[in-house]
Amino acid sequence: MIQRISRLKAALPELTELERLIDEGSQHMRIRVPAHIQHGEDHLPFYVIEMGSTRKDAPVLALVGGVHGVERIGTQVILSFLKTLIRRLRWDPAAIEQLHRIRLVIIPIVNPGGMADNSRTNPNGVDLMRNAPVEALQRTPFLVGGQRISPKLPWYRGERDKPMEPENQALTDAIHHALKDQPFCMSLDCHSGFGTKDRLWFPYAKSVDPWPGIDSAHAMTELFEYTYPHHDLYLFEPQAHSYTTSGDVWDYLYDDYRTSQPNGCYLPMTLEMGSWLWVKKNPRHLFRYHSLFNPILPHRQQRILRRHLTFFDFLMSATATMANWAPTDALTQQHHHMAALTRWYPGR
Repeated sequence: MIQRISRLKAALPELTELERLIDEGSQHMRIRVPAHIQHGEDHLPFYVIEMGSTRKDAPVLALVGGVHGVERIGTQVILSFLKTLIRRLRWDPAAIEQLHRIRLVIIPIVNPGGMADNSRTNPNGVDLMRNAPVEALQRTPFLVGGQRISPKLPWYRGERDKPMEPENQALTDAIHHALKDQPFCMSLDCHSGFGTKDRLWFPYAKSVDPWPGIDSAHAMTELFEYTYPHHDLYLFEPQAHSYTTSGDVWDYLYDDYRTSQPNGCYLPMTLEMGSWLWVKKNPRHLFRYHSLFNPILPHRQQRILRRHLTFFDFLMSATATMANWAPTDALTQQHHHMAALTRWYPGR
């Protein structure tokens, strides 16, 4: 038993770090473990951390990582932010006030079994970002868009007409719970592995057509670029500009939110860190599967862990003030909708 636990800790240092941070910041947290994910003989905890306001109408920011187990850097970026936030709360009244204005939901490790296995999929061989009951509206790239042929091939969606995998069920239940009756919400899901530039994607993954929340996406993009004119790390764009997929969890959650709260404003985003740049700078990344998705040199990892703190802090403030900048009246919605079409869908 001791030997197995030791091996598990070595395979999942992120879980060890998360539990250490829970101990350090417990006075500011509300901790839930709604599921335990089976991994061999072990059952790994699925942690949901809530911080900040308990008001029913408080705007919500959800931070998610570790959906693809091999993309550990996404979880590490969230843990880096959480560590900084916990330590600021010890001495910084501004951080305390900022947190009290929102409800912060953090799910750092969605796929602990996949992370322990250094795998993109969960222990059942299912790609969790192709597993939701959502079908693409246009043709998707072969395999990449999701396939049901075999779990031995990448991007496997799972069997047709089966429930979602337990990790996705726990994730969607947690987000449903957090967003219920909330008029203003945002979420950020942290990934890596595509392109040479960090991208901030918003829905839809299922369609190349503009999604209903395109006006909110444009308003948020404009707000960030106006506030940080020299912070040019990110390419803001619809995910479908890169590729389309079936089974995207955030498409599923957005559509569900819009059905239950047609007058609400929910902006789900995905941070796709451009790991191709790491490969370009250090070709040794090509020789290890893990290093295709994560920086391997310590100085580069430290750089990644700190470079996104500005955006996370922006999200905290933007969530708290969403009622001030999100398009809610018809005229503002039309303005941002047309500006979004001009920026992302020229010719429409």
